Amino acid sequence: MSGQKDHANLFDDARSRLEQVFDAIDVHDDARERLMQPNLALQVSVPVRMDDGSLRVFPGWRVQYSDTLGPAKGGIRFHPDVSQEEVTTLSFWMAVKCAVADLPYGGGKGGVKVDPKQLSKLELERLSRGYVRAIADILGPDRDIPAPDVNTNPTVMGWMADEFDHLARGKVPAAITGKPPELGGSLGRVAATGRGALHVLDLWAAREGRRPEEATLAIQGFGNAAYHFARLARERGYRIVAVSDSKGAIHSRQGLDPDPIMAQKTHNQRLHDMVYCDDSVCIAEDVERLERDELLTLDVDVLVLAALENQVHEGNVEQLRAAALLEIANGPVTSHADAYLEKRGVPVLPDVLANTGGVIVSYYEWVQNRSGERWAEEEVNSRLAERLERQSRLVFERADDEGISYRKAAYRQGIERIARAILLRGNCQDSE
Repeated sequence: MSGQKDHANLFDDARSRLEQVFDAIDVHDDARERLMQPNLALQVSVPVRMDDGSLRVFPGWRVQYSDTLGPAKGGIRFHPDVSQEEVTTLSFWMAVKCAVADLPYGGGKGGVKVDPKQLSKLELERLSRGYVRAIADILGPDRDIPAPDVNTNPTVMGWMADEFDHLARGKVPAAITGKPPELGGSLGRVAATGRGALHVLDLWAAREGRRPEEATLAIQGFGNAAYHFARLARERGYRIVAVSDSKGAIHSRQGLDPDPIMAQKTHNQRLHDMVYCDDSVCIAEDVERLERDELLTLDVDVLVLAALENQVHEGNVEQLRAAALLEIANGPVTSHADAYLEKRGVPVLPDVLANTGGVIVSYYEWVQNRSGERWAEEEVNSRLAERLERQSRLVFERADDEGISYRKAAYRQGIERIARAILLRGNCQDSE
C-alpha cells in the first residue's frame, strides 16, 4: 500500500483537475492557455565541497508557475526523490492555494535532489547557500519568495536568507520567509500549517454538528506540520489513535499524546545538535506497533494525510475506512482516488484549503519585514484564524450550493480569481 510517487504522471494528474474546473466555470481561452504551463522553470547544478574534500554536484530546480496575482511564493524541499515534474506540480498547487486563500501571490516551488540526512551540518549549510546562489537572479521580495518545505526548516531558511543578503549587499528580510524570529521570521510561523489545518477541520466539524470530543484521528506523517496539528488537536479534545512516519506506525484506541512522542523522537537531534530528527515514532512505549501503511486502513472519523503526495491512490483507496480525510500534505490523494471517494460520499478537506496556514503566515512575515513591524504571536494567530474562517466559509458554501466536493469548490474559487486577474491585465502581455 505504499505511496505511488510517479512524477512522470504527477503534473498530468494535477492538470486534469484544472481541466475539470475549466469545463465547469466560464474561463476565457486566454486564461486557460496561461494556466496550463508554468511561467518559468529553472534547472541548476549545486556543487558542494564535502567535509572529506571531495566535490559532489546536486541537481536543483525553481519553478514559477504564475505571477498573475503577485510574486511567486512557495517552499523549497530537499529530498532524494525531487524532480522537475514534482516541483512544477507543487508550484501549480501553490498558485491555486494562494488564490484560494486570497493572498497577493502567485505560485512557486523549489527543490534539490539530495538526501539531506546523509549530510553533515556544514555540508547542509554549503548546499543551502549554493542553491540560493544558483537561483538568486530570479528571487526577491517582488518576484519570488521561497519558504520552508520538506526537510527545510528555520535553520535552513536562515542560512538562505543570510546568503541572499550577501548577494544583495544589504538586508532584504522579505526575500525569504520561514526564518528564525531573530532574523526577521514571524512568531507563529513554525506551527502555522498545523494550526491552520486544525482551524479548517474545526470549521467543517462545526458545520456538520460534530464535537471534537467525539472524533478519532489517525495521522499519516509526523513532521513539523503534523506534530503541531496533533498537539493542538489533542488540546481541542480530538482523540488521536494513531500516528506514523517513514519508519512505521503506532496505535492506541485510548489515545496518544503527541508531546512525549515527539520528545522521544527528537532526543538525539537535541543531544547532538542535529538539523534533522533521526528517530521514529515507533520508539514510543506502551503502544501497538503497525506497519506504516496499516494506518491508512484504520476505522477512524478523520484520516489526516501529512506525509507526501500520492499516498492514497487507485491501489489502496478501496481499503480506506475513514469517514473523512484532511489533507495537510500537498497532493496526497490522486485524482482517481479522489473521484472514488467523492462517489462514496467521503468528504475530503483539500490541501489547497487545509494546508494554507503556512503560506498565510509567510505572507504575514513578508508584510512585517516590508513594514518593519513585529507582531505578537497572538495577533498572527488571530489574523490566521480570521482569514481561514472567511475563505473556508466561501468554499463550504459553494460546495453546498453547487452540490460538489470541497476540492472542486476550492479549485473553482482559486482559478476564478486567477482567471479574472489575467483578463484584467489586458490582451497585450505577449508584447511585454
